[in-house]
Amino acid sequence: MTKYKLEYIWLDGYTPVPNLRGKTQIKEFDVFPALDQLPLWGFDGSSTKQAEGHSSDCVLKPVAVYPDGARTDGAIVMCEVLLPDGSPHPSNGRATILDDPGAWFGFEQEYFFYKDGRPLGFPEAGYPGPQGPYYTGVGFKNVGDIARKIVEEHLDLCLYAGINHEGINAEVAKGQWEFQIFGKGSKKAADEMWVARYLLQRLTEKYGVDIEYHCKPLGDTDWNGSGMHCNFSTTYLRETGGKEYFEKLMAAFDANREEHIAVYGPDNHMRLTGKHETASIHEFSYGIADRGASIRVPHSFIKNDYKGYLEDRRPNSQGDPYQIASRVLKTIASVSTGSSVSAAA
Repeated sequence: MTKYKLEYIWLDGYTPVPNLRGKTQIKEFDVFPALDQLPLWGFDGSSTKQAEGHSSDCVLKPVAVYPDGARTDGAIVMCEVLLPDGSPHPSNGRATILDDPGAWFGFEQEYFFYKDGRPLGFPEAGYPGPQGPYYTGVGFKNVGDIARKIVEEHLDLCLYAGINHEGINAEVAKGQWEFQIFGKGSKKAADEMWVARYLLQRLTEKYGVDIEYHCKPLGDTDWNGSGMHCNFSTTYLRETGGKEYFEKLMAAFDANREEHIAVYGPDNHMRLTGKHETASIHEFSYGIADRGASIRVPHSFIKNDYKGYLEDRRPNSQGDPYQIASRVLKTIASVSTGSSVSAAA
């Protein structure tokens, strides 16, 4: 029997952006544990804005388990939060989202490294040289001396965990980076994104660096904000598609603009200004290879008879991937295909 270090992680009750929380328990198993072998566990919800002190018990329900490359015999256990009676806690946004294994999601998570209250590589006063050389940059003057080390370690941790990490790159602003996660199904894709965020935040502890997810941390300046672009497709969109269906789908996204913006991350009005390759928060648009549109339509999608994937560029870096994926899928499901099943099925 091996003693495994099980790190149970969950989302707390803070709003508008929940925080990741985690605590460890030790359990013995013959081999790396399967999900159905992991027990429920409790925690003090009064310390996470999920309960009152006079009735503080909350329950952690394991929903996914990943090998933890930072620990010997370690595992990361993604959890939903339940009430003591076993029902989903009000803060549990995962339990009730629309899901479909045929719906594929690719999230592009942008973020800033922060140290001493400013982006990594910024001088104590003022700004570094203007944007231009930092995107996909190389060399100390462009990316500094520890950022690449961190993102490479993070990549290895994600791959060790079995997360479908698809790439990394330095972003437009100094101190800004991006990683990409792809998954099949709303819950699976979002689980992996939250675990990837957890791994990154835990990793940077040893470097004395924080992760800043705010979508416009440098305020009303020409410095880029951070998004979490959502690439999506369904079985119908990949295999059938068609121009008529695509136009119906875009009309549905237009009609549901406010519902999308409501879950695409707080303070998005600061980022979606119509500048810096963003669409206005007050309008909906789509365009072929247009990074300033709400929905970017890849050239490959048009060439393939309107089949493939689309990119919603409005979700921001603080967005909850559970809610983003679910909102996209609900909109797709609302579009009639002329058959007895929705295009999201």
